[in-house]
Amino acid sequence: MKVLIPPIKCQGIKSKLVTWILNNVKWDGLGKWIEPFMGSGVVGFNLNPKEAVFCDINPHLINFYNAINEGKINSIIVRQFLESEGEKLSEKGQDYYYEVRNRFNKFHDPLDFLFLNRACFNGVIRFNGSGEFNVPFGHKPQRFSQSYITKIVNQVKWISDLTKINNWEFLCQDFRITLSNTTSNDFIYCDPPYVERHTDYFSNWSEKDEISLYEHLIINKASFILSTWHSNQHRDNPYIDKLWSEFDIITREHFYHVGARESNRKPMLEALVVSYDTYTNILAPPKAEQLEFRIFG
Repeated sequence: MKVLIPPIKCQGIKSKLVTWILNNVKWDGLGKWIEPFMGSGVVGFNLNPKEAVFCDINPHLINFYNAINEGKINSIIVRQFLESEGEKLSEKGQDYYYEVRNRFNKFHDPLDFLFLNRACFNGVIRFNGSGEFNVPFGHKPQRFSQSYITKIVNQVKWISDLTKINNWEFLCQDFRITLSNTTSNDFIYCDPPYVERHTDYFSNWSEKDEISLYEHLIINKASFILSTWHSNQHRDNPYIDKLWSEFDIITREHFYHVGARESNRKPMLEALVVSYDTYTNILAPPKAEQLEFRIFG
């Protein structure tokens, strides 16, 4: 399976895990694909469901994808914008990056959000307590080469094409609201922030939130997969035993390349918590040829 990458990157993106995750999805596709924590959206976008609801508490992320969904942003507009802004960044360097960052924090233009995401340090999404984007410059004034712009343009066109042939919603709302509006035909993919690890994506994720997520999922009629971390070389995720041990748990080693130094980029055991028996066909997955069509069609 060829995995395609969305135009907005973020820490914890599951691009290297998409095939593994989707291979563990058991869903007949009759309802909606539900993501209460959209983040990059890489898993759902590559599945390419006909009906989907992508949610996140980050309004800027949702505004960006709604702009694509509504035709306000397309590949032509993105190319013109990045060529113009990239030239200014090349001429002025980091001063222009911070000029755009200030402009975004004042006006919240989704194209500026894309620019910052691709010019900031390591493609991180991070906001301070006042809700301002505060990631520093990525130290690459020549970032927006023609080949790099074309890569981003193609990513935007991919999402734009998918929104035209599917019925997708992008909603800025709390996960509790999202999980309160599901049916037994839906499938929920949860990729929440990790407790004590992703603390500044847009707002904190606490033990109270993790418990609340568990309480909402155990009473939900829809099947689900939860992405979380199992352990690393220093410690185990305590919530695996505290909350999720009653479900099937599948693990796989994975690296997250977000450390400032390569020596800090340690492997982590990634976990999938699934609400069904992975060795039976409680919910039959789509036939292989159907799944391939939905991904690449």
